Amino acid sequence: MKTEVPEVASVPTLHLVCGKIAAGKSTLTRELASRPNTVLISEDKMLAALYPGEIKSLADYVRCTTKLRGALHGLIQNILAAGSSVVLDFPANTVATRGWMKSLLDNTTAAHCLHYLDVSDEECKRRLKLRNEEGAHQFSTSEAEFDLIAQYFVPPADAEGFNVKMA
Repeated sequence: MKTEVPEVASVPTLHLVCGKIAAGKSTLTRELASRPNTVLISEDKMLAALYPGEIKSLADYVRCTTKLRGALHGLIQNILAAGSSVVLDFPANTVATRGWMKSLLDNTTAAHCLHYLDVSDEECKRRLKLRNEEGAHQFSTSEAEFDLIAQYFVPPADAEGFNVKMA
């Protein structure tokens, strides 16, 4: 996997995160977004605001996030073209999702970095339990839902052509 990631603040960069539920993606994206000239876009926050109470199943999530991605596509490209970096707090957990994310780079000169959080299921479930107990997250996810969603997780592969950084 490629690991060359531009560290120069003047290079607009699309930051992506890959990791199972409660792996630490949102924590990492908040840290990345603290850099100058960087915009954070959070899927969970936007879905909660746009579809309150509507996401009750995996099918609901897919329906809503598909609409959200379509609406954000051009905006993200415009932000990158304007010279700002974008941190997407969206799970880059399947080949198809990463394909959409890679298409955001079309017609831009932006760099990219796919931050991969390789955290065990046991640790993710421990963190998820704590997160659910705290009640501060937009969505509460059960262990059964974690197991269902984790079945679709595919780690990034060299053939996908991403600059991967282990987080």
